[in-house]
Amino acid sequence: MNIKVDTTEVTKGLKRYEAKVASAAQEAMKETVVIIANEVINIHPWKTRTGNNSRSIAYTVGKLTGSVFSTSGYGGFLETGTRFMAAYPYFKPALDRNFPSKFIAAMKVYLKW
Repeated sequence: MNIKVDTTEVTKGLKRYEAKVASAAQEAMKETVVIIANEVINIHPWKTRTGNNSRSIAYTVGKLTGSVFSTSGYGGFLETGTRFMAAYPYFKPALDRNFPSKFIAAMKVYLKW
């Protein structure tokens, strides 16, 4: 006995869903990076001083990548500390609170699952 299955329709359907998932992932990444950047701005330790570091928080978003960073020149020292001052982490806590939970929630919304 021989059985032959035509998977042409299945393959077409998978390609359609592949594109939908890729698009949803891009939108979810954008949304998540913006949420993280806003939280970094709100929780960073020296925002009550000059405001320079708050204004220097920026982000970039690629297809499935995102970066949140400070261009102040000293944002990294605030995050990790130096031998003269203690660390005041604000990037890592914002990332830990929001990724991957916000990304997954956004994916569910975009995919309507």
